[in-house]
Amino acid sequence: MQPDPIYVVAAALALAVILGSAATHKLRSPIRFANQVEDYRLLPGALVRPVSRLLPWLEMAVAFTLLVPVSRHVGGIAAALLLALYAGAIAINLWRGRHDLDCGCAGPDQAQPIRAVLLARNAVLVGLALVASLAPDNRGLGVFDLFVVIAASAVVLFLYAAADGLMANGPRLLKLVGR
Repeated sequence: MQPDPIYVVAAALALAVILGSAATHKLRSPIRFANQVEDYRLLPGALVRPVSRLLPWLEMAVAFTLLVPVSRHVGGIAAALLLALYAGAIAINLWRGRHDLDCGCAGPDQAQPIRAVLLARNAVLVGLALVASLAPDNRGLGVFDLFVVIAASAVVLFLYAAADGLMANGPRLLKLVGR
């Protein structure tokens, strides 16, 4: 059974916005992002700069492929792999006991320490990417369907932004209440 195209297109649109936004944050502040990549201590020093320059463009390319119906399947799988890679980098550093790292996911204006909750967030995003990679039912989308796609994508993006804001500000909020 193939999913309704509303689910697939809404998931793809929401992920494209998330990845495109993440890419622009990294492209606006390339030196800071390169330092964040280096802080993870997963790459040899010679690869840090090339990888930190490549990742934002890769995110942008994946975002674009999610928007094009012909390449959506590949884009969904690529997004799932990229998000799983990021989760793996976070998990390795949590396992090493390095909780003080900036995850690099909240943009240059908002540092966010790595925590286990980011692994759960990435798992949800991987699931969304896998939904976007599915071949939808062949029914065409009408005007009302397009409205539902945009509304569903907006809801996903609002929930993502709210959760991301809570995760980024969680340590500050705990300090305010004395924990």
